[in-house]
Amino acid sequence: MSNLKEKFSGHGCDCSITQVADVRLPSRFGEFKLVAFESEAGEELIACIKGDIFGVHSVATRVHSECFTGDVLGSLRCDCRDQLEEALSYIGKSKCGVVLYLPQEGRGIGLFNKLRAYALQDEGLDTVEANIALGFPDDLRKYDLAAAMLCCLGVSSVKLLTNNPKKIEGLRDCGVVVDGILPLRIPPNEHNASYLATKRKKSGHML
Repeated sequence: MSNLKEKFSGHGCDCSITQVADVRLPSRFGEFKLVAFESEAGEELIACIKGDIFGVHSVATRVHSECFTGDVLGSLRCDCRDQLEEALSYIGKSKCGVVLYLPQEGRGIGLFNKLRAYALQDEGLDTVEANIALGFPDDLRKYDLAAAMLCCLGVSSVKLLTNNPKKIEGLRDCGVVVDGILPLRIPPNEHNASYLATKRKKSGHML
């Protein structure tokens, strides 16, 4: 296990992360390696890696914000778990790739506030309106830690698995070279159709 500590600075980003674990992960999506990092603030960051990505260009990359309700409980209110599994399946069949799993629950507002936002949505607000009603912007996520992880892992450039243009812009602002995108378009269900429509209309997602 490496004790690498990396200081990443560039394009307004300035953060340190420390590698704390490196372990093999056989999974139903393929053979991966997990590399764990810790931020200066104590945040736990995971890179799920397929193959050799060091020095590679156009690495298939998913930057995924944790979603307890979706990723763990299988909630049908969002498409988070579907996107994560689609990304893992795609990367598992590829020569190489990486999923970065970041502690940014509820687009950065945290799990409890996300549940409060759900309650407001049940009263008729959409996802953007609910966040604003709670005193938050639509999206609080940052991508400096993701950029630092990619830097530590030696990724030269990425092909991003995303529908979110703000994620592309955010990573580029942090110095990540984004060569292109691979859309993750999940068919809607009766519980998330309005959620996906709001992401498309108000947040600019390419759905």
